[in-house]
Amino acid sequence: MKVDIASGSLEGARQVASPNHDERPPDTVIDLLVIHGISLPPGDFGGPWIDALFTNTLDPQAHPYFQDIAGLRVSTHVLIRRDGEIIQYVPLQRRAWHAGQSCFDGRNRCNDFSIGIELEGCDDRPYEDAQYLALAGVVRAMTAAYPAITPDRIVGHSDIAPGRKTDPGPAFEWDRLRTLLGQATGMELGHDTA
Repeated sequence: MKVDIASGSLEGARQVASPNHDERPPDTVIDLLVIHGISLPPGDFGGPWIDALFTNTLDPQAHPYFQDIAGLRVSTHVLIRRDGEIIQYVPLQRRAWHAGQSCFDGRNRCNDFSIGIELEGCDDRPYEDAQYLALAGVVRAMTAAYPAITPDRIVGHSDIAPGRKTDPGPAFEWDRLRTLLGQATGMELGHDTA
């Protein structure tokens, strides 16, 4: 798996174009990777709803929860489904709208300089083996293409929006991702595992 820098495409990912993106600020260095968790409706997996949310086609009548979120204009760069399928919504060089109000290392507006990866899941249910394997491949491709994304700059949404967001949640195994990435025990991902 690798990134085509010119197009911002992730090789092997199914492409579903989201209109919810724009230009990053001039001379931005992409140096942060944010891992999220999403399920629509909450706690349910599968179905067309995540694609619909990111493409502004979510039917507010399809589920009561959707009435509150159907008007949102959000996106992510990449989604990893429960079976490990990888879907890309936004070219990597573009600014996806995934982080919202956020701060990392004293810098606000994390969307400006980050790549967002959503995992289909929720805070309190284990993620699937296939997702961890796919995520490790995606992270390797991202860090090869964007070397400023170092291990300490791979974080959860909860790390950049504490008190506002909890994903990917306590069910996400940071140590497992670290092991799959082949990092020594002493190398810490940006997420605080304490």
